[in-house]
Amino acid sequence: MTSALAPIASSEKVGQIRAVCFDIDDTLVDYVTSSRRGLAALVGHDDAWPLWERVTEMQLARYLAGEVDYETMRRERTRAFFAELGVELADSELEEREELRVAAMRAAWEVYEDVWPCLDWLRAAGLRIAAITNASGPLQRMKIADLGLAEVFDHVIIAGELGVAKPDPAIFHTASVALGLPPEQVMHVGDRLDVDAVGARDAGMHGVWLDRGDTHAEVPQGVLAIATLDELPEALVCDVAPVGT
Repeated sequence: MTSALAPIASSEKVGQIRAVCFDIDDTLVDYVTSSRRGLAALVGHDDAWPLWERVTEMQLARYLAGEVDYETMRRERTRAFFAELGVELADSELEEREELRVAAMRAAWEVYEDVWPCLDWLRAAGLRIAAITNASGPLQRMKIADLGLAEVFDHVIIAGELGVAKPDPAIFHTASVALGLPPEQVMHVGDRLDVDAVGARDAGMHGVWLDRGDTHAEVPQGVLAIATLDELPEALVCDVAPVGT
C-alpha cells in the first residue's frame, strides 16, 4: 500500500532545510529481513542471527578502520561465524556459501512502503537528497542500484569508501560539502538514535530519528523523532525559517 502525501509546489518554502540525507539500512531498505534470508541460505535457518550481527559488527569495524579490504572482511566474517558454531570451512567452501548468502539477500532487498512517496515529495519540494551509510562500498552500491535509489540521490557517502563512519562528524561534513550547503541547512534521517540522529545533531545538522520499532526511547534535546517517513514532510513544512535563494 502506498501512502499519500500532500503535494507541494516546487516554489513553496519548506523552512531552512535545503537537503535531506538518509541512512540506507533499516531506514530506506528493510535490511534485517533481507539479511536474515541470506543467513538462512548460509546455514539453513536464521536462529543464529544475534551471533551473525555480533560477528558482522566486529569485522565491519576492522574494514572501516582500514585493517582489511572488503573481500577479506567478507571471508573472515563467514569464517569467524562458522568457527563460533564449531565448524571449520575451507576457502573454497567459504566462497560458495558467501555467494549463496549474497544471492538470497539480494533477492530479498525491498524498500519500505513509505519510502517512495517521501522521496517523491522531497523532489517536488525542490530539496536535494543524499545518502550517508555505514556500510562497505561494493554491496551497498549494488543495493542502491538494484532498488532504483541511485537515480534519486545527488550524492552517496559510504563509510567503507571514505574511511570514516557515523557518528564521526567528518562523514556528515563530507556530505554537506558534497551538497554545497552548510550543515545547518541539511537534515539527516536514520533508524539509529545515537549513530544517526545524535551524530548528525552534533555535526551541526538537523538530526531525525526514524523509530520504526516504536521503542519510545527518551529523545535527547535537538533531535526529532518520527515513526514513519510519512511524518517527514510535515516536519519540514513546520520549519518556517526562510530558505535562502
